[in-house]
Amino acid sequence: MTDGERSPELLVVWHSRTGASEAMAKAAAEAGKASLVRAADVEPDDLFDAAGYIFVAPENLASLSGEMKEMFDRTYYPMLGRIEGRPYASIIAAGSDGENAQRQLDRIVTGWRLKRIADPIIVNFSAQLPEEILARKQVPQADVKRCQELGAGFAEGLRLGIM
Repeated sequence: MTDGERSPELLVVWHSRTGASEAMAKAAAEAGKASLVRAADVEPDDLFDAAGYIFVAPENLASLSGEMKEMFDRTYYPMLGRIEGRPYASIIAAGSDGENAQRQLDRIVTGWRLKRIADPIIVNFSAQLPEEILARKQVPQADVKRCQELGAGFAEGLRLGIM
């Protein structure tokens, strides 16, 4: 591999408050043998060094979680013009519908000119009461499997050079 050539590494960036996003991020990362980095710990070089991304976050107050948004705020301009065309996917843990959080994430990465390679995975926990919202979440096995399939398929696509 030459100095300017990237290795086909998948980076899974996550934030979680109740465990759901963390569990889904770990499922995707383990299946894809990907790097797993909490949003608060992501540095511009982490993004630059990866060939593709899965962003995993909860919906908070009908929006992308603050920690994930802060990661984008902190890394957006250092990455502008440097990662165009790279593939991404997303997983949202929702209390209602997750659509606003998903739209916000898509709008942010549009500035980086990333390309979506899979439909979003949005897992709705239907948490509406304060005690339901704050409770630790158990991700249904069928949704864990969807996250694993996304991670494994994405990593394989990077390895084969088709993404």
